Amino acid sequence: MGKDPVIELLLIAFLSEGHILLEDLPGMGKTMLVRSFSKTLDLPFKRIQFTPDLLPGDITGVSFYNQKEREFEFREGPLFSHVILADEINRATPRTQSALLEAMEERQITVDGETRILDRPFMVLATQNPIESYGTFPLPEAQMDRFLMRLSMGYPSKEEERRILLNTLEDVFDTIHAVFELEELLSYIEESKKVSAKKEVMDYLLDLVEKTRNHEKISVGVSPRGSIALFRASQAKAAVEGRSFMLPEDVQHMAPFVLNHRISSGMGQSLDESMEIISEIVKETKVPLEDLEAL
Repeated sequence: MGKDPVIELLLIAFLSEGHILLEDLPGMGKTMLVRSFSKTLDLPFKRIQFTPDLLPGDITGVSFYNQKEREFEFREGPLFSHVILADEINRATPRTQSALLEAMEERQITVDGETRILDRPFMVLATQNPIESYGTFPLPEAQMDRFLMRLSMGYPSKEEERRILLNTLEDVFDTIHAVFELEELLSYIEESKKVSAKKEVMDYLLDLVEKTRNHEKISVGVSPRGSIALFRASQAKAAVEGRSFMLPEDVQHMAPFVLNHRISSGMGQSLDESMEIISEIVKETKVPLEDLEAL
C-alpha cells in the first residue's frame, strides 16, 4: 500500500531480467511485496534465510549417493525456482554469497563439475538491514554489481499505515490471483528488448555514465556493465509506459536507482547519499532537446 513507485521498479527489473537489492529496516513489507509479486505472475517462489552457518550447497543443491539406485543423484536447492527472496543476504559468509554470483549473472549453477541451466524468468530479490552491522558480511563490489537496482521502501504515510492496520483483519494474500501465464511473461520480456533509442538518447546515457568516472565525490565510477544495466532498465521503463522508443526522461528516472550502488566514494556512502550524488549528475547533464518521438 502506497508503494506503487517501488512496484513499478520491481516490474521494470523483471522485464530487464535483473535483480534487486532491497536495503531497508525489518517489518517494512519486503517479504509480502515479493510473495505478492510472484503470485500475481504465477511463478514459483522460494525464500532463503541467510545466516552465518549457511553453506553454498544449501542454496545451490548437493549431489548424494543413492544406495538403492547405486548412483549419485542431484538434489536441487532453493535457487532452482523463478523468484528468489534472499533474506538478509549480508548475514551469510562471502563463500555463500559468491554461490549466488553464477546464478545471478549466468543463469546457471555448477555443482561437482556439472552445469545446470536455470529456468527463465529468474529473479533474485535480496534484502539487507542498512543499520545493523553486528554479525554481517558486507557485500563485495562484484556481488553488488550483479544487482540491477538498489532500492529502499521507506515508511508508509499515516493514512497508508491506517489502511495496513485495517487490512490485518483479513488475509489479503489469499485474494491475489495470477494475471499472466509464463508464455506471456517471456514474450513481454522479449518485446521490451526491442525498444529503440536514438543516437542522442544513447549519447545522453553515456554522458551520465562518463560523469560518474570523473566526479569529484566519486573514486570509482560506473562500469560498462552498469551502462548496459541502465540501458536495459530504460528500455523496460519505456515499455511499461507503452512506448516502443526510449526518451531521455526514461534514463533520468532510472539512473539513480540503477547506478547508486555502482559508485564508490572510498569512504562508503549510504543509499540516500549515493542517490543524491547520481541525482546531482542527472541535473548537471545537458538533456537532448530534439524531437525524439519522431522515429
